[in-house]
Amino acid sequence: MTNSLIEDLNWRGLLYQQTDEEGMAEVLDQEKISLYCGVDPTADSMHIGHIVPLLTLRRFQLHGHRPILLVGGATGMIGDPSGRNEERQLQSTEQIDRNVQAIKKQMEQIFDFQTENGAKMVNNRDWIGDMSVIEFLRDFGKLISVNYMLAKDSVASRLDSGISFTEFSYTLIQAIDFNHLYNEYNCRVQIGGSDQWGNITSGLEVIRKTHEEEAKAFGITIPLVTKADGTKFGKTAGGAVWLDAKKTSPYEFYQFWINTADADVVKYLKIFTFLEKQEIEALAESVETEAHLRKAQTVLAEEMTKLIHGEEALADAQRITKALFSGDLKSLSADEMKAAFKDVPSVEMAKQAKPIVDLIVDGKVSPSKRQAREDITNGAISINGEKIRDLEYVVDGKDRLDDEFAIVRRGKKKYHMIHFI
Repeated sequence: MTNSLIEDLNWRGLLYQQTDEEGMAEVLDQEKISLYCGVDPTADSMHIGHIVPLLTLRRFQLHGHRPILLVGGATGMIGDPSGRNEERQLQSTEQIDRNVQAIKKQMEQIFDFQTENGAKMVNNRDWIGDMSVIEFLRDFGKLISVNYMLAKDSVASRLDSGISFTEFSYTLIQAIDFNHLYNEYNCRVQIGGSDQWGNITSGLEVIRKTHEEEAKAFGITIPLVTKADGTKFGKTAGGAVWLDAKKTSPYEFYQFWINTADADVVKYLKIFTFLEKQEIEALAESVETEAHLRKAQTVLAEEMTKLIHGEEALADAQRITKALFSGDLKSLSADEMKAAFKDVPSVEMAKQAKPIVDLIVDGKVSPSKRQAREDITNGAISINGEKIRDLEYVVDGKDRLDDEFAIVRRGKKKYHMIHFI
């Protein structure tokens, strides 16, 4: 069972570094273990770059191991210097608490909490929040030398630009977490992104120094996800792809995955979905032999949207996609249109009646009045899914969705949004 898990993780490209590959394989063969991954609540939502270690933790759960999900109510107040070239902006306790609750809900979407090896959620504020400065320095500060900490990439990379003592101490505070979970839950493994190697090994060092017996704890890191063209994964023109439906709507989320390049889609199916090897290999063949059908992208978008937002949101995203493809906007609600056309070219206009020819010229839909009249006569102009062929048509309140906006289409695929103010 364990060998198949490790083989599967290797096949998916999910193992970057391990502290003791043989030792961990031996432990996994002999027992069902607890292992953890932490997320600092520096925002009120995770984005898709955060979830690769979490999905890897979920794979362990599917093989009978118990995941511990640590939300860093304490470490989030400090800020991890890993991967950053400047200090984080510190957040208030109230904001951190709001972020913790939001992230907990997102984790509940990914993990099973009900079964015998159901996931456990913890907050490191519970054991670090009341620790005194003296206790921290006496019990843990003596365990790690400054030389050891200076050798960490997250610290060394900041020595020239500067790093506060607050962020310098972060790796030790995260090490306390691993030690605490080892003591309380016999947690044997920490999983993190490749930038967490230094923090993970600090935790192993603290465990080693605070236990007389030989401590059997391990660390695994996951490689950074990259795109084949070298650009950053998980970013769109509008910014990060968030798990929070208010920040990235399920439709936008679905579209992100369905627009995956052929060069990336098989890799993403391996990393992000729980499809079996045989299914992914069949989709990989489809990419090679019938790429125009985009079967792999469709499955990727369906699996990810269902996982993060649920079946109903997936059905809505598919319905919006179908409506846009067919041009049947009348089947969409105002909110769905707003979400679907958030990133199309837009202009603002006053809330007053306006002849259709003037509207599409002022809205930069058609380049001139002559072209506008030609477009209308040829049936190339639609407002909110209704074709307009009347050159004398006046756009007014009846055409404003939610009294705020209208969607104008020219031809088959050129959409514009008019915001009425």
